[in-house]
Amino acid sequence: MSTHSLPFLASGGAISEAIAQLPSAIDFLPADAAYSFSPVNSDRSWASSGAKRGLDLILALPLLVLLAPLMAAIALLIRLESKGPALFRQTRNGICERPFQILKFRTMHVAEDGAEVVQARASDPRITRLGRFLRRYSLDELPQLFNVVSGEMSLVGPRPHAQVHDTHYQGLIAAYGHRFAVKPGMTGWAQIHGHRGPTPTVAVMAARIRHDVFYVREAGLLLDLKILLRTPLAIVLPRNAV
Repeated sequence: MSTHSLPFLASGGAISEAIAQLPSAIDFLPADAAYSFSPVNSDRSWASSGAKRGLDLILALPLLVLLAPLMAAIALLIRLESKGPALFRQTRNGICERPFQILKFRTMHVAEDGAEVVQARASDPRITRLGRFLRRYSLDELPQLFNVVSGEMSLVGPRPHAQVHDTHYQGLIAAYGHRFAVKPGMTGWAQIHGHRGPTPTVAVMAARIRHDVFYVREAGLLLDLKILLRTPLAIVLPRNAV
């Protein structure tokens, strides 16, 4: 489907124009059409296909069962260490910028969600002692398996950012909106290449977005399997994690 056959795409905003300029076609409607339309051509595009959804369920459901004792232990330790709930919920943007509530284990003394969300940094006093360990090895992300099962996320895709950061960086990085063409993931092409943790400069975020755009353009079964197989090594030997 081309933008020439859809006038609302051809006359759309920066996101639709940027998507149209990509070297290879993306079989999704852009984010600025999210609330009127659904992703199209799902029978031909791996990133929105039933096969990818099936892979998510085949892997996520057994992982939830196997990791249930570990997750219960982490939740208990969080409650014992500091006041507050074991789980942290934050509104983030998913495919076509549709908002959803992401689940994480709480790693801070505060819970930020709204107009001001400050990224975690080295020696951040908001992070608990247990939280620092959980974040370093991405154990705080385990509850997102529920987001995967519910269909809000995939095992593989661009990592979702806080909404306030989406708004900020969309105005600074032209290709930023491409990441909303697919479901956000628990892990992704950017993460296995060390692009995780704080983004203190626009250049650091832009490097992450280049990897996200690569995934959006090249998503397929073999690429997903490659990312999944390389993720444990990226966790054991973490880079840039706070």
